[in-house]
Amino acid sequence: MAGIVWPRGVGWRSLLADFMKAKIIITPKRAVLDPQGKTVQSALAHMGYTGVGAVHVGKYLEVELEGTDPESARKQIDEACHKILSNPVIEDYRFELE
Repeated sequence: MAGIVWPRGVGWRSLLADFMKAKIIITPKRAVLDPQGKTVQSALAHMGYTGVGAVHVGKYLEVELEGTDPESARKQIDEACHKILSNPVIEDYRFELE
């Protein structure tokens, strides 16, 4: 399709198929030591930001799914989060569908 400029992050499949987007947030469990969060907390304090409590560093993902069945999408994303995207022993996850 020469001459067509697609918006950033949008391909022809996204325009032709119905899709849903899952926004996933993965964070360390509260009881798990988070050295990266501790480093950020310390850096903020050294930069003069006062009153900063605990900091937890996690991951944010956006996943596009073909189809419009929210129950199927919810099941698929929950399974992916539990099996591969997070480590359930040390991480919690939550997601929303759009």
